Amino acid sequence: MRSTRRTLPVLAAMLAAAFGVATHADIPASPDAITFPPLEFTPPEATSFRHELAGGVPVYLATSREFPLINVTFTFRGGAYLEESNAAGLATALGSLMRRGGTVSVDARELDERFDFLAANVSTSVGQEYATASLDCLKSNFPEAFGLFMDVLRQPGFDAERLRLHQDEVLEELKQRNDRPMSVAQLHMGELLYGADHFLGRRPTAASIEAITPDALRRLHSRIFHPGNLAVAVTGDFDRAVMLETLDRALADWPAGVPAGPPPAPAKTVEPGLYHASVAQEELPQGTAIIVKRAVERDHPDMLTLNVMNHILGGGGFTSRIMSRVRSDEGLAYGASSFIAPQVHFPGIFGAFFQSKNRTVALATKIIFEEFDRIRSEPVSDEELALAKNSFIEGFPQRFSSKEAVLGTFVNDELTDRDPEYWHTFRDRIRRVTKRDVQRVARTHLDPAAMMILVVGDWGEIYGGDLDGRASMNDFFGGNVRHLPMRDPLTLEPMN
Repeated sequence: MRSTRRTLPVLAAMLAAAFGVATHADIPASPDAITFPPLEFTPPEATSFRHELAGGVPVYLATSREFPLINVTFTFRGGAYLEESNAAGLATALGSLMRRGGTVSVDARELDERFDFLAANVSTSVGQEYATASLDCLKSNFPEAFGLFMDVLRQPGFDAERLRLHQDEVLEELKQRNDRPMSVAQLHMGELLYGADHFLGRRPTAASIEAITPDALRRLHSRIFHPGNLAVAVTGDFDRAVMLETLDRALADWPAGVPAGPPPAPAKTVEPGLYHASVAQEELPQGTAIIVKRAVERDHPDMLTLNVMNHILGGGGFTSRIMSRVRSDEGLAYGASSFIAPQVHFPGIFGAFFQSKNRTVALATKIIFEEFDRIRSEPVSDEELALAKNSFIEGFPQRFSSKEAVLGTFVNDELTDRDPEYWHTFRDRIRRVTKRDVQRVARTHLDPAAMMILVVGDWGEIYGGDLDGRASMNDFFGGNVRHLPMRDPLTLEPMN
């Protein structure tokens, strides 16, 4: 006992010497007085992760020893914009059937079983402008799983039975597309913005889906899936030199092919005005409204300032003006927002969206247009500007929150030719945005007269507006509405 009594003070003194002891004077009187050193975050350098294979394919590697897992992602330039104009749906089918349709040497069912046995997850997809293929597996199973993965990429089998299954699934989906307001809105908005012949405006029909053949899939596959379009990202538990050697061997005899060119810009001129479309459901209690116009391309000098403006206007959730007025103040919708969707190669779109009771669609639309006018005519407040800028600055590290996210960002930048300094200057450029800048870009890019308003729902209920007479659809474009015909869900031909 005496020994313990002598030891404890000595131990306490040693701990105090090692870690320091806070005196009474060191303790703040209030938690508000506690200060912390500033947190500094420096974005990683792409060059720290980038390698190049013998054939010129860029590869980004990031090792991680926490778990014995490896993830490989191949990203290719090319997508639906390479379809023929009458082949809508072919790119989506290609993305699905590369994984589901077996390979030339392994039939579809056996391939499923082998991946399951290896506990390997393989996915393939083809989007509008890019295609991806990924492999997740245990380190111990990587050699065999990667071999099968490369077989999927290079020699897909496009099994006839799986192709028929895909076609049947899509045809069932097409039958339902007049039943949902959002699918009706997307159908018409794509055509209004881009034209039915542009890859962002065309939609599949029963005929285009039925026309898909293994040969058509192979032709599109050969245009997209080759090293000339490829960038690779690998994360996980591996040796870098061994991984680079593995990738070099896998791609050595794969012909590079002709690199895919950029997607075409839309030729269609947007026609501002008021548009209406109906859904198959009768007596739908609420309407869906999308207000939209062409905006700017991703690398436009005003893009970051437009993002700040949009955050204040309607992109910032409950703190934004549109959400505050439409939902919080008036109770007209569960959600209302604005958005910017930039494109890399041609101007994207700016818009606003909400769903409201039929009789209050006009009032919610009027409020949104009032907010368009206000942000163009009056400077935003200091508090609004600070909140928006801090949202971008404080959220910036999340883009690099994992090794997969880091490499995904760098691969995207590589394939879209983004300025290598973009991320290093991002926060400083956000900090330099002023109230005058926000008002300038709003005046330049947010002209209400250039907007299209597409309303989906029961026009007889929507047009007259709210019972208090605060707004009606007659307040927009003189009430001149273009009623868009309901389309046959399978042929897209106008219905009587």
